[in-house]
Amino acid sequence: MSEPIGKTILSDLRQSDLLHTLQRDLKDIYDFYLDRETRERLSAMGRVKRWFHMAWWLVKSMFYKLTSVRRLMVVIAVVIAFSSGQIAYNGEHFSWHSDFKGIGFLILLVVLMLELKDKLLAHDELLVGRKVQAALMPLDNPVFRNWDIWLYTRSANEVSGDLVDYLRLSEDRLGVALGDVAGKGLGAALCMARVQATLHAIAADFRSLARLMTRMNRIILRDGLPTRFSTLVYAEIRIKSDKVRLVNAGHYPPILLRSGAASVMKQGAPALGITARAAYKEQTVRLRKGETLLIYSDGITDARNEQGSHFDEKRLMDLMPSLKGLTAADMGRALLAAVDRFVGEARPNDDLSLVILQRKG
Repeated sequence: MSEPIGKTILSDLRQSDLLHTLQRDLKDIYDFYLDRETRERLSAMGRVKRWFHMAWWLVKSMFYKLTSVRRLMVVIAVVIAFSSGQIAYNGEHFSWHSDFKGIGFLILLVVLMLELKDKLLAHDELLVGRKVQAALMPLDNPVFRNWDIWLYTRSANEVSGDLVDYLRLSEDRLGVALGDVAGKGLGAALCMARVQATLHAIAADFRSLARLMTRMNRIILRDGLPTRFSTLVYAEIRIKSDKVRLVNAGHYPPILLRSGAASVMKQGAPALGITARAAYKEQTVRLRKGETLLIYSDGITDARNEQGSHFDEKRLMDLMPSLKGLTAADMGRALLAAVDRFVGEARPNDDLSLVILQRKG
């Protein structure tokens, strides 16, 4: 049974971060309802003019996001609430009475309840989607002799458009993948599930990683949505080999950490699902004992703090040499801690994923 309303309100008022939470929520409203072009126009205005225009554009944007029936309800509620009263008819003409204004606010409350109902239903569906997605992801990091491997993914919302996975292709052959579907939310998660299923179905049949990615691209183009594309790095390692073979479809180039210095691998070909003419090339890198290959999603470099600054590639490259000598897991945790310190109290703005491959022997 829920707490009494009065006790709940008192508990809410005692929150130490109440003001900060309110400020963050207002910023979220600003970012959600106003596009980048509108925000740029506002920033060029004077303070007074900016506040008037911002208030009007926020209300207008919210109004157009409602369904047609709810928009009409809002119009009726506003007319009633700000009129001189209710309409009455005495047999000859209409007149207003002042005891009916509350009906307008009641209609607004009904609209609010309907919007909240939609949100809660969508939230429940996303939670189910999150459980399904979690079941598709690996539960543990792979144990593979002579290699130290650490996989990690963290969703910005209920479901993720990132893919982190590994495939045991044989006793001596292991594949690892990190991908990122354009966009966020349930649509991106469903597209990524398609990419994952396709990779699992055909990866073992290809010795050439370039041919594997070409086949992946054709399948995504055939079965995917024209507005969705996916970046993907797929790598394979063997127990008795120090080579990492990989192919990059439009993703950030992996980072090599060797001898205390970080370097970036070559750029890859276009992302999956963009063009049938994409030509993929396999890359190979040798890792000696203690050397590391980092594959990461843009949730690292695009992580944004409350001032709107990004963690960016330079900050990541400057950090990498300080991670020398750490295990793959400790390296990953240190990197995540650095990102979290930078972000502070800002809300996550993108999914964050890591794959770390380190040669042990």
